[in-house]
Amino acid sequence: MTRLTPAIIRLRDDDNVVVALKQLAPGDDAVGTPVQAEVPMGHKLATAAIAQGDAIRKYGQIIGFASQPIAVGEHVHVHNCAYRADFQRETAPCVDARPTEFVAPADRATFQGYVRADGRVGTRNYIGVLTSVNCSATVARAVAAHFTPDRLAAYPNVDGVVSFAHATGCGMAGSGDGYNILQRTQAGYATHPNFAGALMIGLGCEVAQIGFLMDMFGLAEGPGFQRMTIQGMGGTRKTIDEGIRRIEAMLPTANAISRQTVSAEHLSLALQCGGSDGYSGITANPALGAAADKLIRHGGTAILAETSEIYGAEHLLTRRAQSPAVAEKLLERIRWWEDYTARNHGSMDNNPSPGNKAGGLTTILEKSLGAAAKGGTTNLTGVYEYGERVTVPGFAFMDSPGYDPVSITGQVASGANVICFTTGRGSAYGCKPVPSLKLASNTAMYERMTDDMDMNCGVVISEGVSVQDMGDMIFEQVLATASGERSKSEDLGLGDNEFLPWIVGAVM
Repeated sequence: MTRLTPAIIRLRDDDNVVVALKQLAPGDDAVGTPVQAEVPMGHKLATAAIAQGDAIRKYGQIIGFASQPIAVGEHVHVHNCAYRADFQRETAPCVDARPTEFVAPADRATFQGYVRADGRVGTRNYIGVLTSVNCSATVARAVAAHFTPDRLAAYPNVDGVVSFAHATGCGMAGSGDGYNILQRTQAGYATHPNFAGALMIGLGCEVAQIGFLMDMFGLAEGPGFQRMTIQGMGGTRKTIDEGIRRIEAMLPTANAISRQTVSAEHLSLALQCGGSDGYSGITANPALGAAADKLIRHGGTAILAETSEIYGAEHLLTRRAQSPAVAEKLLERIRWWEDYTARNHGSMDNNPSPGNKAGGLTTILEKSLGAAAKGGTTNLTGVYEYGERVTVPGFAFMDSPGYDPVSITGQVASGANVICFTTGRGSAYGCKPVPSLKLASNTAMYERMTDDMDMNCGVVISEGVSVQDMGDMIFEQVLATASGERSKSEDLGLGDNEFLPWIVGAVM
């Protein structure tokens, strides 16, 4: 990354575009020739003449193709840069895989966490009220709403009682992708280490039967996991009353749990981005990648997701796969997505969003190359289905849509106990039962939305902080948050409405 002038930055020597660090006006001399039209902050301008049909390069990679001739100093964006579906990438499985230099166990970073009976470690201590079907959503919310801060004051070690209602659970096939995704997600939440206990409430006649879920994932009723149905309890009021009674019985045990010092190897970090801009791939995403690398060297896990937003950059991940089988599994998910969008009359280039484009991102290739930087540089150790438990430490990829709440719901179900969420346009996301740290890609947005942003990665540009130093700061903040320091979204009370399992398949 080279700052050519105070106004522009070049990311790789072989790029034929640079990024504007401030708004450029017509006549400004940024690349040796006057700018012909306004170029907004975070947008691209050409450093060489680009013929129609030729590749446009940023990050040393192809981000699109010129849809018309582009002159030196011209603004490069949706009007002259296009995605091409036949664009070929060299996947080259495993060629960049390298041994990871792990920190010795005795020297690993630590945090203060809640050690559960199965050996996993929580970063928060909630009780969850889950729903097997949307028909029980109101009852679950009523049970959780009973446990106000005043009622929980006697249980200071309990972070809260939270309901997780969703929009499905019936009117669906009892097998196949949609059913399996929902059941994996529900099981992942029911057994999540950030829960001291969980109560699952159903209607009784739904497709997603609680008993089937328990059999499929080996769940058993006990003090920490309870189930009930509205039909079995005799109606709404009786179910709410019984649900409150059962949560009250869980509270003393949940409150008796205290934090203790544990290794960072017990952290599973969800890597997420939303509302990205032209700075995301320059500041926040690579800095988060550096933090992920450091966590992995300390024995932990980092989970990248959003398959539709690594499309066009998947070859950078397959090259780091630790085995050909891992690389092939990622490519299989890419092929599934190509088929999925085609049969729904869509395109993989329906991304970036309008906000992304306003922030300077032009094609899905450009967005994906920046988004993939969150995954750091270590080997790809596994590729997982949506909501599937991540079982191998290191850098993992979980299949999901790019829609943030859906993607993060899957990452939490996979075991993530901390979230880092990078954003350039701004975000108000929160996630119970897992704390979510918001990382701003630019200083202007950080200052505008300071109540929502936890860290300002914009200092990589505005103050010359190195990406590695910013990654170290993120790593330290992850440890502090895992130990109980509250995130901005927690202070704002966010996270009660963001549980959103991926819905795949026909609604019957």
